[in-house]
Amino acid sequence: MVDTPIDGAGGDGVLLILGPTASGKSGLAIDIAEALNGVIVNADSMQVYRDLRLISARPSDAEMSRAPHRLFGFLDAAEICSAARWAKLAGEEIEAARRRGKLPIVVGGSGLYVRALTEGFSPIPDVGPLHRQRAQGMLKKMGAEKFHARLAEHDPDIAARLETGDSQRLIRAMEVYLATEKPLSWWQALPPEPPMLKLPAFRLVLLPERSTLYERCDRRFEEMVREGAVDEAMALGARGLDPDLPAMKALGVKQLIAAGRGQILLEQAVADAQTATRRYAKRQMTWLRHQIVADHVCDTQDMERLKADIFPKIREFRLTAS
Repeated sequence: MVDTPIDGAGGDGVLLILGPTASGKSGLAIDIAEALNGVIVNADSMQVYRDLRLISARPSDAEMSRAPHRLFGFLDAAEICSAARWAKLAGEEIEAARRRGKLPIVVGGSGLYVRALTEGFSPIPDVGPLHRQRAQGMLKKMGAEKFHARLAEHDPDIAARLETGDSQRLIRAMEVYLATEKPLSWWQALPPEPPMLKLPAFRLVLLPERSTLYERCDRRFEEMVREGAVDEAMALGARGLDPDLPAMKALGVKQLIAAGRGQILLEQAVADAQTATRRYAKRQMTWLRHQIVADHVCDTQDMERLKADIFPKIREFRLTAS
């Protein structure tokens, strides 16, 4: 991919390609990036993890070779990528692409990530691993009920909103208090940081017909399994990571680990993961319909027709964006 502007370059706009899982976002983004000198910036909260190449449906090496890809597979599964952390990194990648005359193409369906980029986020400081490990140790030693009670002493507002079994959010609230000596609710009440995205944005939303989307979800998961997703899940499970880490909660991980360990049949694991994926896709569709003001909404029944329709609009947007 050349670094000098080509057809479609010009202006300072950003293209957001948003849609539910299995809607065809990645393939469309690559085609647009090839044609309009783009850089693809990941906005999928699971595709940031290198351990989840298959399970997160990250673009293949061959696909990624067709256009520059950023923020894909750059984190270890033991890390937590908050929406604020991602938004800062995405903002840097968008600015770097803009300086090189390229079209930044943000692609994903993670609502928190998109909102952090376009609307801002609470100014909660980054918390280092030592505070997280201390909070995790407290939970393990005290047990869920006593840990919840201890959090309530420091942050009654957050504790009142969380169940004792919500270990990930309880640990998050405690680690923030341990690191800053201020409750998480105090930080959340502050005015949000300004959005990282300060450039004009063209929002392209893919909303396939539901039955078509569900069929794609099912078929894609079966393909993942054929390509080795069980081995990928087992390698992750063998690390003994905290089950509440985001990577460990990726769709299909729990089911495939259980199948790999002989606890359930693979057929049942696949069926359960497919059901969970369809439910997630449905939630994404609902969020996109109600939370995103789109510049162009389309299904993806005919991708070639979509590209013929949308490419001129993106070119026009780029030439007029400033």
